[in-house]
Amino acid sequence: MKKILLILFSLFLSAQSFEAQNIIQNTDSNRKPKVALVLSGGGAKGIAHIPLLQKLDSLGIVPDLIVGNSMGSIVGGLYAMGYSGDSIASIAKNAHWDKLIGGGVALRDVSVEEKSEFDKYLIGMDIVKGKIKQTSFIINDQNIRAFFSDLIYPVYFISDFDNLPIPFRAIATDIVNGKEVILDKGNLGFAMRASMSIPGAFSPVVYENTLLVDGGVLNNFPVDVAKNLGADIIIGSDVGGGMKPKDKLDNISALIFQTGMLHSNLKNPENRLLCDVLIDHTPHILYSTGDFDKSIPIYESGKIAPFEKLTSLVAIAEKLKVYQQKKVILPKVGDEIVLDTILYENISKSNLALVKARTNIQPYKKYSRKDIFDGINRAMGTTIFSHLTFDGYTDNKKKGLQLTGFERSQHQVNGSLHYDSYHGFGIIANFRGRNVLGGASRTLITLDIAEEPRLRLQHQKNFGLDRAWWWRTEVYGHQLEQDIFISGESVENLKYRFIDFNNQVNRNLNSLKSYMGVGIKYQNTHFKPKVNPNYNNNVYDLRLYDFNNLELNMHYVHNSFDKVFFANNGTYFKGYLSRSLNNSIDLKFFNSEQSNINGKTNSFSKFILDYEKRFELTNKTTVVLGATSGFIFQDDISSNSISFAEYGVGGKYFLGGVLLEPRNDNYILPGLYEGELLASQFMKISIGMQFNPINKLYVTPHTHIATIGFNDFDNYITNAFSAKGKWEEAIETSLFLSAGTTLSYNSILGPVNIDLSWVNSTNKLRLFIGVGFNLNRSD
Repeated sequence: MKKILLILFSLFLSAQSFEAQNIIQNTDSNRKPKVALVLSGGGAKGIAHIPLLQKLDSLGIVPDLIVGNSMGSIVGGLYAMGYSGDSIASIAKNAHWDKLIGGGVALRDVSVEEKSEFDKYLIGMDIVKGKIKQTSFIINDQNIRAFFSDLIYPVYFISDFDNLPIPFRAIATDIVNGKEVILDKGNLGFAMRASMSIPGAFSPVVYENTLLVDGGVLNNFPVDVAKNLGADIIIGSDVGGGMKPKDKLDNISALIFQTGMLHSNLKNPENRLLCDVLIDHTPHILYSTGDFDKSIPIYESGKIAPFEKLTSLVAIAEKLKVYQQKKVILPKVGDEIVLDTILYENISKSNLALVKARTNIQPYKKYSRKDIFDGINRAMGTTIFSHLTFDGYTDNKKKGLQLTGFERSQHQVNGSLHYDSYHGFGIIANFRGRNVLGGASRTLITLDIAEEPRLRLQHQKNFGLDRAWWWRTEVYGHQLEQDIFISGESVENLKYRFIDFNNQVNRNLNSLKSYMGVGIKYQNTHFKPKVNPNYNNNVYDLRLYDFNNLELNMHYVHNSFDKVFFANNGTYFKGYLSRSLNNSIDLKFFNSEQSNINGKTNSFSKFILDYEKRFELTNKTTVVLGATSGFIFQDDISSNSISFAEYGVGGKYFLGGVLLEPRNDNYILPGLYEGELLASQFMKISIGMQFNPINKLYVTPHTHIATIGFNDFDNYITNAFSAKGKWEEAIETSLFLSAGTTLSYNSILGPVNIDLSWVNSTNKLRLFIGVGFNLNRSD
């Protein structure tokens, strides 16, 4: 065995020596040989290219040309800019690949007036020229675009790739005409993004009246491109792997991938033969193209192949020692820049003023890199665009910035499904129209087709020179069946109808985080027994109840959560103060000694504070802290008014449930059924821990403590901190405790939540199950 190993090692050294001699002999000694580095595509496997770059740095080998495809174009583009191999390794190891690849736009980067509609639907389709068109691309690339833009900032005004510290070429495919495209100029980030546009995963990139997709469709390992550009010595790094054998084609995704890469894979052996030094990673990488969460082990496996070819690499380094090699460093750019002009391309007239106001970048003023990126993010936060590109350019020593918008369709239809223990099954259908009723406006029609149907009509419009003012009018209606509880037991079922007509004028304090405003709102609450009292009377001897209220309100909202569901970071805060201007009650009884009631209640004011803070303890653990309070301050009862405390049911707070309801007076209290508890005053604190043990699974244990009052504020605040009454009796100021755990899964249908919670006094465990996207509040 020792003799066999010795022979094999000797053969390996001989092969390396022979390859090294060929490299030296096949170059003209009177001229510095042109060294090209070629990096193949391969998705996450492309991270294995990085150890080769580090080895080239340590040996002093400076390529004269870099050609890359897909992930190879990203790694190669950064190296061509002047990033060292060590720097690129650090970038790859510290990148949050799960957020970059398909992470989408974070909620915190969405305009405050758009947050309520963001990421709330299962499917979205455009209406183009009267036809419904559904996008087939499953990965949102905005985060990766922003990532590239930040990294390429030092060469932002270099448009000719031959003028980069190392000349560079990115390979893409013209999917319209079926041609290979060699990108050698323009915006480097655009070229990198175009080269990695995997068909069916990423959207294609618009380029000179055509569409570009991943270069791997035709040429995944473009060694021939380097050869045609005059390379004398080619170092090729291949992570692609070529054709998969029969036993690996055992699923539909593998078959589709092999079919799409067929031409490129057939060409791969020829390109490998063109390499003077072939760094073949394929035997050593045990992961697939999508395994970005395995970036560190992929990087470690990338060290093996360069070591196997170390003799050949050393021979090249020795060959190049006699020639003067250029020093490659990342260009230094100041943090501040003055732009001479800003151009806005492909942005409609209706949206242009809003985009200019949100970017807020003007000529002849100093801006930092962060200022420019923040401006672009604010423009993207309007949700007008599928993406927004920005390119720097120079013209007669003047510096300019060009923003090119790719607007979403003016008209869109969206849909989702939902089921929960409270409302049953439903289908949400939504129409969204941009600039239908004036510029910088949005119109929504949302219908929840369900056992308990809902309807929302909403129109909002930005105005003012800076477009930071916005007006919103909304009509919301809900018809439902509501159980009425006494001592924790359902004693009656009522048919509810709730209508809310809300008008607001708001001013953004920060277009992505906070706003304040004033509003005037009309509410109507109408209910009657589900069973006609003529046939079976109810415990309240009730025929119908109707409550109308017109109020003036002031509000402040701050929302910096990073995600709509299962947020890890951020703060939500809402302050709300309202005054009833006019109200009326119509209450009719059935066969009762009690007289019917019709008239106004004593006037009242409401003050609501709602706060939630989330922060990460670890990458998989998030602390959730919350505090919510609602108070009602009643005027004295006059001789001709009706007691609000006794009969103002429609104006009070509905507590209970796990879901956040569209109606503003509903508040979550796990362990209770939705709306189980009706209160005039309450203060609640919540503590939870959100664990994310595996990819889309969440476990959230939680505890809630609340004091609840059923009378006026003075009575409540006197007893709030010494409450001993039982909340289920709904008489005295009471202490409420609940503890439970929510098991959640972030499915393609939307969040799946299973909550099991215990409450005090009744000592009951309550189970809740919810699936999908629900209609939520509009703030």
